[in-house]
Amino acid sequence: MRSIAWLLAIIVLATSAFAQQVKLAAAADLQYALKDLSGKFEKDTGIGLQVTYGSSGNFATQIESGAPFDLYLSADVQYPEKLLKDGFAEPGSLYRYAVGRLVIWVPNGSKIDLSKGLVSLADPAVHKIAIANPQHAPYGRAAMAAFKSAGIYDQIEYKLVLGENISQTAQFVESGNADAGVIALSLAISPMMKSRGRYFEVAKDSYPAIEQAAVIVKASKQKEASAKFLAYLKSAEARAILRTYGFSDPLK
Repeated sequence: MRSIAWLLAIIVLATSAFAQQVKLAAAADLQYALKDLSGKFEKDTGIGLQVTYGSSGNFATQIESGAPFDLYLSADVQYPEKLLKDGFAEPGSLYRYAVGRLVIWVPNGSKIDLSKGLVSLADPAVHKIAIANPQHAPYGRAAMAAFKSAGIYDQIEYKLVLGENISQTAQFVESGNADAGVIALSLAISPMMKSRGRYFEVAKDSYPAIEQAAVIVKASKQKEASAKFLAYLKSAEARAILRTYGFSDPLK
């Protein structure tokens, strides 16, 4: 009987560990940083984070269509701003939490000379280049801008392979379905990828700043809990974690 009582107690603790759950829609470049951020936040507050990763543009469309998210972390401030304008986000909740950085990434066995920067992608030996779909992924739009700034877009346009989001883009290169990828620095230095390849950071002045922002969804039933996570994102501790994963501090 005592063992049964202990088992019941464990079950009760497990099911009540997070009395509050925040449903979080997050840009795919955050998948590693958020593991650290959520772990610390959940431990300190007892509030759980249920995270779904994907492309920022698709999430904005889903929220407009009534998707049951509480909090939205976008890789592009324009999407949260539009949700606010159109009445789908909580007024006053917009917070620019980081700036993303763009890199060229190739597997360890690649012979591509990354020291040449973006120009290396125009090499005839490079047959396929993976980028996130610029229609709804901020990193894809940044990649397109960088290609045009470097004057190579016309030479490489036919080589482009589009990922649904920046995470799938990285997978294309890892799996050998692309020779190189233009991805988020946060993925290139992640535990899963840093030992499998090498990267070259794209000059920041060759593409518009990837300002990443969060907003609380207007229809959320967990606004107070969501606000607590936003407050945590503003802390020095959270900013330090984001820097560890390759993000720059928000622009002033």
